[in-house]
Amino acid sequence: MNVFIAGGTGFVGINLANSLSKEGHDITVMGFHARARPPQLDPSVQIVIGDGRRRGAWQEHLSRCPLVINLAGASIFSRWTRAHKRLITESRVLTTMNLVDALPAQSDGVTLFSTSAIGYYGFHGDEYLYEDDPPGADFLARICRQWEAEARKAEKKGARVIITRFGIVLGRGGGALSKMLPIFRLGLGGRLGSGEQWFSWIHMEDLTGALKFLLTSESAAGAYNLTSPEPVRNRELAACLGRALHRPAILPVPAPFIRLMMGEMGNMLLKGQRVLPARLQEAGFVFKHGDLAGAIAAVV
Repeated sequence: MNVFIAGGTGFVGINLANSLSKEGHDITVMGFHARARPPQLDPSVQIVIGDGRRRGAWQEHLSRCPLVINLAGASIFSRWTRAHKRLITESRVLTTMNLVDALPAQSDGVTLFSTSAIGYYGFHGDEYLYEDDPPGADFLARICRQWEAEARKAEKKGARVIITRFGIVLGRGGGALSKMLPIFRLGLGGRLGSGEQWFSWIHMEDLTGALKFLLTSESAAGAYNLTSPEPVRNRELAACLGRALHRPAILPVPAPFIRLMMGEMGNMLLKGQRVLPARLQEAGFVFKHGDLAGAIAAVV
């Protein structure tokens, strides 16, 4: 099958492209920068350079693919200045709009996987969150709502649309752990703020497995939470990292310091969401890395 992956040179994109390529699919990934080929990317994977926020020649490659996977989006792990908030928004909403626009007018037989995030739900303390819960009202929730609305427009062309709301992805070579592990290896890690906030996560192997599982399920459509069935509190995450690395993890980062350094983005670190993958499990998907301690051990 011909597969087009927007944002395919990022952490998740490389892992997914390599996994699909090994299964015999013809993969084209779109990268934002005209840079050297990522060394981790399978040699069989083709790269096209494009800015999803703008129409371009990259759309011709997409139009020939029955499977389109949208992973594009600027990192949210930065201080949210006005300019960066605009980049976060446009890299998601405009890119998705242009992806859908590039699909054939008659897209029966086309599947669009469009990434979203568990930030869709906003912050709800200890409340469990499922796919049919309403969106929140904060910045990330508003972005996710717009993001998903643009993807669903592909349904009017006849495409099957699957919205994947990612939790925090844990894996080798990138993601949240790449920022945390150096600190914890020095014995300087600990909880963030109170440590009571929920951390909804998923191991990279389960993320790619879930995407392939949904692709092969003819009835799969709509929104799916891609998170482990066992979310943990932030203090448990810190303890797991400390044990896995045989280091103390007892130095908390005070909430006022996080807010001072990260501004509005600090709320995401200090509040979190308690999300469960209800629809994914109901469909029969079985997690290989369901508990955090095992998942972290597999990474580190």
